[in-house]
Amino acid sequence: DQFDNLEKHTQWGIDVLEKYIKFVKERTEIELSYAKQLRNLSKKYQPKKNSKEEEEYRYTSCKAFLSTLNEMNDYAGQHEVISENMTSQITTDLARFVQELKQERKSNFHDGRKAQQHMETCWKQLESSKRRFERDCKEADRAQQYFEKMDADINVTKADVEKARQQAQIRHQMAEDSKADYSSSLQKFNQEQHEYYHTHIPSIFQKIQEMEERRIVRIGESMKTYAEVDRQVIPIIGKCLDGIVKAAEAINQKSDSQLVIEAYKSGFEPPGDIEFEDYTQPMKRTVSDNSLSNSRGDGKPELKFGGKSKGKLWPFIKKNKGATPEDFSNLPPEQRRKKLQQKVDELNKEIQKEMDQRDAITKMKDVYLKNPQMGDPASLDHKLTEVSQNIEKLRLEAQKFEAWLAEVEGRLPARGEQARRQSGMYDGQGAPTANSCAQDRESPDGSYTEERSQENEVKVLATDFDDEFDDEEPLPAIGTCKALYTFEGQNEGTISVIEGEILYVIEEDKGDGWTRIRRNEDEEGYVPTSYVEVYLDKNAKDS
Repeated sequence: DQFDNLEKHTQWGIDVLEKYIKFVKERTEIELSYAKQLRNLSKKYQPKKNSKEEEEYRYTSCKAFLSTLNEMNDYAGQHEVISENMTSQITTDLARFVQELKQERKSNFHDGRKAQQHMETCWKQLESSKRRFERDCKEADRAQQYFEKMDADINVTKADVEKARQQAQIRHQMAEDSKADYSSSLQKFNQEQHEYYHTHIPSIFQKIQEMEERRIVRIGESMKTYAEVDRQVIPIIGKCLDGIVKAAEAINQKSDSQLVIEAYKSGFEPPGDIEFEDYTQPMKRTVSDNSLSNSRGDGKPELKFGGKSKGKLWPFIKKNKGATPEDFSNLPPEQRRKKLQQKVDELNKEIQKEMDQRDAITKMKDVYLKNPQMGDPASLDHKLTEVSQNIEKLRLEAQKFEAWLAEVEGRLPARGEQARRQSGMYDGQGAPTANSCAQDRESPDGSYTEERSQENEVKVLATDFDDEFDDEEPLPAIGTCKALYTFEGQNEGTISVIEGEILYVIEEDKGDGWTRIRRNEDEEGYVPTSYVEVYLDKNAKDS
């Protein structure tokens, strides 16, 4: 008798299940959105290909950060797994189960309504037969009274009395039939009612109860699955976090510092102490003939190497404002070597690419030769010639840079040799030693070493020998050289040369990439060693 309440309750149960499905769906959407945001975050901070940023990832701290980004990408993947598993194991199954539940509930309540309608029909039939029985009894009673009245009346004919008697009998018989019918209907109703309350309805209610209990069990199982799906990824998320910790522990500050040292070391030795210049002694100051300027006459060294640049230390590098030379001669030796090596590697890659292209064209030409219908082999000749010319150009370019690289690598002094040169500055051997050390520490264009501050040292060393060296002859030539390229000597201490010009070498390269040459008695200076081809006089060198 509680169909309405049960109907409302079971509908509420289905609504709860659908609400839970909606909750899980929204959780899966959040997981997917979170995973997407994590992936985008990881991608945003990934180093860009072929950029300066990519070079930074040589450092262990940057490598650790890259590992963190990769682990976060995997971490995001686990949240996608949560979303996928919750969708497949909970929302999809529950949605199907809800549909089945709705169908089953509908069927059960349909059977219940049908049973209710059947009982109502049986009750109506019982009421109808009861009313008919009641009516027939009253009719029979009235017919009997009428017959008895007619029979007592002496004025009524015998025929009328007989008719009234027959009518009373008919009515009595109808009452008896109605009674039997009512009795049968009553018995049938009682039986139907018994079955309804003791069989049909309990069976339907039992089915509804089982359906409701299955719903409750299912929502409980789904909640367990919900937790289990999350729990399954915890070990993998743990591994991602362990990976981040491991990458962090692999950070090595010493290794990173060494990379910085390797990247930026110049290959120069630090400068020595600057000598004290004694201005108290009134004397005529000159520079020895072995000094860097080699100009004769008072004041000329000052004009040539003095001025603004005088007295600066080499760490405060004067940048070359002009265009970067092709051979990177404006850089310190170590940096120059790295740049040249990088250029050689780039050229070799380009050569390899062109060679691969040539091989591909050659193969295509062979295919065309074997199958003329596929194409004209002659059409590839122009392209093949062009690629071959490119290869030749690149090879010549690579050879040029390899020659410069070999020069630089052969010239970089060993540590011991540098130490000897450094100590030689203060061993009191006079101007020549001081001059050679000054040359080691400086390039005439002032682009990457100490400015001509050591001229002061030369002066101090030369003080006691002013009279002796005042009228010295110029340095003798130790060989000749041919200018391979035109060089415009715009900085102090350099000299301009024209390609193909023959000049005298008066001081060979000391390891800094510069050679001292002379055109005539008054014109001398430095040019980049890579710009000239030197022919040393063997006798002069041996002497």
